[in-house]
Amino acid sequence: MRTKRWAPYALIAPTLVLMAVFLVYPIGSVVYYSLQRYNVTQPWKNGFVGLENFRSMFTEDPLFWQSLAFSAKWVVVEVGLQLLLGLVLALIVNETFLGRGMARAMVFSPWAVSGVLTTGIWILLYNPSTGIFQELARWGIGDPGTSVLGDPATVFPATVVTELWRGVPFFAILLLADLQSIPNDLYEAAAVDGAGRWRRFISVTLPHLKDAIILSTLLRAVWEFNNVDLIYTLTGGGPANQTTTLPLYVARKAVDSHDFGYGSALTVAGFVVLLFFSILYLRLSKFGSRA
Repeated sequence: MRTKRWAPYALIAPTLVLMAVFLVYPIGSVVYYSLQRYNVTQPWKNGFVGLENFRSMFTEDPLFWQSLAFSAKWVVVEVGLQLLLGLVLALIVNETFLGRGMARAMVFSPWAVSGVLTTGIWILLYNPSTGIFQELARWGIGDPGTSVLGDPATVFPATVVTELWRGVPFFAILLLADLQSIPNDLYEAAAVDGAGRWRRFISVTLPHLKDAIILSTLLRAVWEFNNVDLIYTLTGGGPANQTTTLPLYVARKAVDSHDFGYGSALTVAGFVVLLFFSILYLRLSKFGSRA
């Protein structure tokens, strides 16, 4: 009886150990260092400071609020556009037409490209001397030598387009997989009842895609909030911190400035923000419900 009682715990013990090593310990370490002044360049000042890092963050650091606001703007714009364009592409490649396999491969291929390589491609496209805007200037569209990444008025749209190229396939892949699971009988029954293409989309397709849309937008929102590689290599957070996200600010403080205590406090703040809005989003969207 004792063996039977402890057998389930023994079976899940390896998983619990791995979770403790790779999840609980890192989170605990970050929380611990957020309560410390820990700068490797000034070891004589290191020590426990309690909530001092958080006080400085909330009351004395305008870049924290600026980076947090930009992160929210970045997530809303990126996830919204990626969802819309991904849904459109998924609906297109779900249809039967000549060359559909090639079209699907072209739609999905950007997702296989790393963030740094994506940045390299678009830096060449945005190059003011040899890029696409220089070619447009030769046709009389725009001014020659336009640097969209160096202009505060155009750097955000240019960065958004770059991430759209990489992020749209994520939604297209997930939504296409769910579209293919919708029974044709539902569409046939709706057509018999006189429903047109738009009504079938609203009454059949969207309700079936509800959970896939909720889950994919949540996952993509978390990833976009934590986006560092593409923005760092494309703009470096500039010009004038116009494209600095909170994770990028963390990287600057912790990696570049070696202020691991303050960087940990920024990380804890970002973690709390993500956790709060993830729970709120799942509750408001009623994920998994049949309503």
